[in-house]
Amino acid sequence: MPTDRVAPEAPGIPETAREVRLAAHLDGAATAANFEIAEVPVVEPGPGEVLVRIDHVFVAAAYQDLMRPDCPLPVPPYRVGGRIGGGEVGTVVRSRSEDLAVGDLVQTMAGWGEYTTGPAASFHKLDAGLFPSSSYYLSQGPTAYYGMATLAQAGEDDVVFVSGAAGGVGSLAGQIAKCRGAARVIGSAGSKEKVAYLVDELGYDAAFDYHDGPVLDQLRELAPDGINVFFDNVGGEQFEAAVQAAALHARFALCGALSGQIGGGTGGHPRLDLMTAITRHLELRPYATYHTPEQIWAWTEHFAKWLAEGRFVFPQTVVEGGVEAAPGALLDLLAGKHRGNLAVRFSSAAQ
Repeated sequence: MPTDRVAPEAPGIPETAREVRLAAHLDGAATAANFEIAEVPVVEPGPGEVLVRIDHVFVAAAYQDLMRPDCPLPVPPYRVGGRIGGGEVGTVVRSRSEDLAVGDLVQTMAGWGEYTTGPAASFHKLDAGLFPSSSYYLSQGPTAYYGMATLAQAGEDDVVFVSGAAGGVGSLAGQIAKCRGAARVIGSAGSKEKVAYLVDELGYDAAFDYHDGPVLDQLRELAPDGINVFFDNVGGEQFEAAVQAAALHARFALCGALSGQIGGGTGGHPRLDLMTAITRHLELRPYATYHTPEQIWAWTEHFAKWLAEGRFVFPQTVVEGGVEAAPGALLDLLAGKHRGNLAVRFSSAAQ
């Protein structure tokens, strides 16, 4: 029979904690009125269960889609009155399971709350010493790696174009292509500051601001012989330009359509030049990452290796302020105020 494994030196556990809930489904873009912070009891673990203190939570633009009742993503939308979020790391503070001990670092999809209780099998144990901070486990890495390495198979001699390259996925996807030996990696972004960031900090070979003129003209200037791989986070004009700039047998990993997801518009419905796609034998590979254990492990293994070798920069912002800061962090992300991956620190005791 599993026994309670609370360590005598464990810090005090409160009777109540706070969580972020969906106050109302979206009617347009997300606003502060769509969130509420509620105080709830901290639930004691039963047999085979653990209590976890949430240390960091992940923030992603896709959460706005999940706040819609007609969510287009292949996962259930958030329900009104329920927690939002998904992708958190935390520390076991009470255990009644033989599988997890007090002090273990774990990952969960329980949502934005200060504490969560559940079966030990619903948490994934992490290596606390693998990265400089536990927040490194929270990123768009599995999505970027699966699209760039598994689907597009970017590698030696490839010229790669990443749209939305300064975002959470793009900032990783371009570096993955470089680590896999791509000859040239080009990124697009929405400001001169972000363009400089891509080249000077993330190691892109070239980048351009899509506001500076027709995307196709800029792309042809930077890749005169065509692109072999296109990793698309944006859709719209950038997708249409990539088709025209594609080399023979180019592979397209279609990850997102931000030009339509944020702010509406027709970016999610670009025109496809069929004759160009046919005559150049283009391979269009739309995908959604389900973050299976295999996908997560493939990313984590390579990320840790490249990071240790000094070949990879982890573009991450960690927002302080605890649970109350999470809704504002998401709104700021949707407004383009953050680059790379975004997390919020929920616990002052977090690594």
